Amino acid sequence: MTMPILNISELTILLVEPSTTQLKVIIKHLEQEGIRSIEGVTSGAAALQSIHAYVPDLIISSMYLPDMTATELVSTIRQSSTHHSIPFMLISSETNFKALDPIRQAGVIAILPKPFHHTDLERALKSSIDFISPEDIHLEYYDVALLKVLVVDDSLMARKHITRVLNNMGIIDITTANDGKQGVEIFSARQNEFDLIVTDYNMPIMDGQELIHFIRHDMQNTFVPILMVTSENNEMRLNNVQQSGVSAICDKPFEPQTVKEMLYRVLA
Repeated sequence: MTMPILNISELTILLVEPSTTQLKVIIKHLEQEGIRSIEGVTSGAAALQSIHAYVPDLIISSMYLPDMTATELVSTIRQSSTHHSIPFMLISSETNFKALDPIRQAGVIAILPKPFHHTDLERALKSSIDFISPEDIHLEYYDVALLKVLVVDDSLMARKHITRVLNNMGIIDITTANDGKQGVEIFSARQNEFDLIVTDYNMPIMDGQELIHFIRHDMQNTFVPILMVTSENNEMRLNNVQQSGVSAICDKPFEPQTVKEMLYRVLA
């Protein structure tokens, strides 16, 4: 198995934080991890300017900046042809689901509370390393390079992020669908081809639970593993999803290591 080429101490980080006090606090935490290459800026515009001059390994940002939100910042970065894959971490005291869901969908490595525990930051940094310098996944009964995966998500950025994480693990043959209805159409025509389905929960036309119900009950397909990746936090809804026949549920944002462990479990 290929070892990561980076250590946490080797990361170059762009820190976006409008509060000078908070900027110093976070830098101190990062320095405790041995990180020395840290650039601090106080606005979204300054962050974008910095990225164009030098691409960091990781961006860490507060939610509310003077000129934009972190959601707008990461959306702008994800739309760039050259910088779209930069890992992004949010540090915020925001807890509102509607405020956080768009940035979850955009594909962030981690969302840390403010204030955060140092162990949370350490875990998020390790997740960043997994994303930047991934190890191929090795499965007992499958050749990863031959796995065929269907990814279903109404967010283009989320589809790209999930695809990128799977690609980093050595899974290359990926088909995407932009909602549950299209996912059903693709799977109905090619169901014997797919080894795994990765789906979002909240989608228009047909959501993830309806997609799973259709596959498990209408199509009587009880064997294809289905991994749900979702930002949903309603326990009753998630319990209903579990009863509908999902193989595993993973939170957004998700850690690559968590996805690896789930894939080991559902594909074993």
